[in-house]
Amino acid sequence: MYSTRQARKRLIRRLRRDNGEALNLVPMIDIFTVLVTFLLMTAVFYRTVILELNLPTAQNNDTPPPPTLQLEVMVRKATIQVADRGSGLLQEFPNSAQGYDLAALSGFLQRVKQRFPEKLDATILLEPDIPYDTLVQVMDTVRVFDVPNSTVRAELFPDVSVGDAPT
Repeated sequence: MYSTRQARKRLIRRLRRDNGEALNLVPMIDIFTVLVTFLLMTAVFYRTVILELNLPTAQNNDTPPPPTLQLEVMVRKATIQVADRGSGLLQEFPNSAQGYDLAALSGFLQRVKQRFPEKLDATILLEPDIPYDTLVQVMDTVRVFDVPNSTVRAELFPDVSVGDAPT
């Protein structure tokens, strides 16, 4: 059998031999190269759509407001109200059993657009705790409408601002 001294010498020789060898990284680099190539070839690149929002500015009392329509769409829990900032409430659309009446809102906004064709901006004011999905649906309704018997969408008020509804 081996003595303790011989076993110790063998261990020291083996450790010296292992430390002298270089670590071979070529197989690891090959694997990463194949992995990166595979991921780049199978990646799906999504086209993101960015919708620019304009936040309402603070009103100065020094300058009188222009005598044009300042359209506000207030989304409340039980109703949607369309108002002019200068003259007040224009129309109110109570919720139906299915939710907000966006079709009636779109019809009314089309009539407003016929009266004010140069008007491009509108402000959407939300009560607290209105779901984000509701905001997106109302924004789409205010911005565009579907032309009957066509696949074309026509523009209503494309410059949308978002804010908090007054209580």
